[in-house]
Amino acid sequence: MNPGLGDSVVLRWSRHPRCVGLARWELRKALAAWGLAPLEEAAVLVLSELLTNAGRHARVSPGREIETWYVRLSDTLRIEVHDTSPEWPEVREEDLEAPGGRGLTLVAALADSWGVKDRNGPGKSVWAELSLHE
Repeated sequence: MNPGLGDSVVLRWSRHPRCVGLARWELRKALAAWGLAPLEEAAVLVLSELLTNAGRHARVSPGREIETWYVRLSDTLRIEVHDTSPEWPEVREEDLEAPGGRGLTLVAALADSWGVKDRNGPGKSVWAELSLHE
């Protein structure tokens, strides 16, 4: 789907780490087309965290790729990352010595709201919403 022609973009990705950069590029294009470019910095960070988590933890078999959904809701962007893993992510207690584990804390700080929901089919969808603030 072309980001300039609608209010949503749905794309599929493998677990390969290079897909995160490609997904960010597609999100930037959609934000520019929708007039939501001021959200770009926070939105690409949120997307990076959600997609990286899916790539690390979801066991994706052929035909069960990870999906990203970018949805424009007036002056709000909704980012969804769908994967087939039944395990829901959890915000971990911060461990300053740990090399990772702060992704969802970052998502919570940048997004207006976020959460996890069941999806149609196996797995879950992790979503975040960011709005233009006047």
